[in-house]
Amino acid sequence: MADARVKAYGSAAGVLALDRLSKWIVESNVSAMDTVRVIPGLFNIVRSENRGMAFGILNDSTYEWRTTLLIVLSAAAVVFVAAMLWNAQRLDRYSFWGLTLILGGAAGNVLDRAVWGRVTDFLDFYVSEYHWHTFNVADSAIVIGSGLLLIDLLRPKKQVVNVP
Repeated sequence: MADARVKAYGSAAGVLALDRLSKWIVESNVSAMDTVRVIPGLFNIVRSENRGMAFGILNDSTYEWRTTLLIVLSAAAVVFVAAMLWNAQRLDRYSFWGLTLILGGAAGNVLDRAVWGRVTDFLDFYVSEYHWHTFNVADSAIVIGSGLLLIDLLRPKKQVVNVP
């Protein structure tokens, strides 16, 4: 039982560390005006700061409690997911890894928001003039984790025989 918890929380901490390291590298080496072309026509590294939520929602909001509200809601989500992982040994592998990735990613973004009041995004994928919103390692972990949970939800489950 403890081994599954250690694996889950340790892996989530690894995602958090990778997220923070990647953001630190970008914050230290890329200015807000720079564009580092990695794959021309497809992928750049840029530096943008998001004070809102996913896809820049609330980024331009002047609501004075915006950051506090986002921190509280995000921290509640982190606590909820961490509580779900407390019984990690009962989860199948898709749910286990999905929740682990979501926990690490959510913790990375809530840490940034709590300490700096913003989240640094830097991964810029595009085709021609069509750009996806910039994102970061934490966002990627959350999306992949959500995909794993969706796979687990949609895949057929073994039915238990009626046992008295």
